[in-house]
Amino acid sequence: MALAAPLGTPMISADYLRAVQYLSPAFPIGSFAYSQGLEMAISARSVTDSQSLQDWISAQLRHGSAYMDAIFIAHARTGNCDDLADLAYGFAASKERDLELREMGRAFGAQISGLTGAEFPNLPLPVAIGLATRGLDLPTADILALFLQGFAAQMVSVGVRFIPLGQSAGQAILAALAPQILAIAAHAAHAELDEMSSATIGADMASMAHETLEVRIYRT
Repeated sequence: MALAAPLGTPMISADYLRAVQYLSPAFPIGSFAYSQGLEMAISARSVTDSQSLQDWISAQLRHGSAYMDAIFIAHARTGNCDDLADLAYGFAASKERDLELREMGRAFGAQISGLTGAEFPNLPLPVAIGLATRGLDLPTADILALFLQGFAAQMVSVGVRFIPLGQSAGQAILAALAPQILAIAAHAAHAELDEMSSATIGADMASMAHETLEVRIYRT
């Protein structure tokens, strides 16, 4: 016998909860171990406080790896994942960025395989996310917003622990970035591949320099 929905039943779907699960920084793919060069920027005193951390993350969201990953996710929800994987690796600006794409993508695929019982291909992380979310009945912009929120939260976590900043300061940065995250998600959901470009030279150079940082906490 079917049960009537009680008053106060959530309006969100099981697919939405699954997307939140996949794209949370807590999803066990080792995202806590990566900083995309932010550790180097903090060590070099390029990022020293709340404002400089927010500016760093904002640049990555608008012009850097996060923006490009969002476009890859959007296209991987419908496109050829093998071709997109080659393109994603080709856009990696440093050895550590390539490592991050490969290792986190492998870990993400292993988790999806464990959850679904089906073999999942070895793909760079954003392409893997796009493929894994194909079956979710959610707008691509929603998927991208959750991904970008998770990216920003991970970068904030690096800053909170390593600058260091207070937890309240970190949450204030996330709140301030929310409108930007939504706008970028809406744009990236419909962006063509030929719109992809990166202009975060400082972040790319920090990622390269991080390879030789003698004492480091993060893998990138």
